[in-house]
Amino acid sequence: MQYFLCLAEEKNVTRAARQLNIVQPALSMQIAKLEAELGQKLFDRSVQGMTLTSAGEALVRLTAPIVRDAEYARQEMAQLGGRISGRVSVGLITSVAQSTMASSSATVASRYPEITLSACEGYTETLVDWVNTGQLDFALINVPRRKTPLAAHHIMDEEMVLACRKDSPIRPPAKLRFDHIAKFDLVLPSKRHGLRLILDEHAAAIGIDLRSRLEIDTLPALCDVIATTDFATVLPTIALRQSLASGAIRAHRFDEQRIVRSIAWVHHPRRAVSVAAKAVLDVISHDLAQAATAARDLVEPYSDGKSSPSDKESRKPRRRDVLK
Repeated sequence: MQYFLCLAEEKNVTRAARQLNIVQPALSMQIAKLEAELGQKLFDRSVQGMTLTSAGEALVRLTAPIVRDAEYARQEMAQLGGRISGRVSVGLITSVAQSTMASSSATVASRYPEITLSACEGYTETLVDWVNTGQLDFALINVPRRKTPLAAHHIMDEEMVLACRKDSPIRPPAKLRFDHIAKFDLVLPSKRHGLRLILDEHAAAIGIDLRSRLEIDTLPALCDVIATTDFATVLPTIALRQSLASGAIRAHRFDEQRIVRSIAWVHHPRRAVSVAAKAVLDVISHDLAQAATAARDLVEPYSDGKSSPSDKESRKPRRRDVLK
């Protein structure tokens, strides 16, 4: 099962064999043996690599939780000796990944040398599916409006702000409201993106039609467009942090009709969260809270020069104890 899942992930016999620390013929033999035992072709082989068949995709869904449970059992036994070890697979939405993945991965590698960390980024709905099928131990997502089969735990709330080029001719009104953005040329994530869903729902609630001139899901590229054009956007503060810190863009808070996105971590309710996964989660949550605080400090003050009654609270990411 481990060999099969590794090949399914790598899609290349050479890379999978290297990952498993075995020779290629041994891996090919095991896969052929598995296909013979099941009476199913699991991979389509081509010069581009190995692609899962429909039977192979079904086997991934069935075996990933089994292998993960076995790995969890090994990890828990290792804890009896005081070691934190094992493989942890985590998914992050893009805005979180670009803020924490580099620093968090380095911290985990330094602090927990016996943890093997696998991190990826994706849309909220995709990450929910991967956690549900056992391909990920847990994921950090935008809190979905629709109910999911996963156990969700709130991490923090984060303000979304209007952003434009540093020397842009855009001058927000004295009292910036969310409905004012309908007057600007906007660059936004597409409707596949969790952040766009939040914006669309907020727009619908106050009766405005949210239209964008451009749609870009890659947030660093979106920020680059904002920094070099007269377009504007509305994004969470951490997604803008690097561009704000470099002075390429400026961001403005909404005085009224404020919009907040919530971040949560999710896991399968019938699968225990290992000690190693909890350790990784704690590192990511800490780094995320620090990134959010740093980003908030770079946002322009309210247009009247005064703090809003809730400004002090908005500058403090509300982080709950995720490891109770």
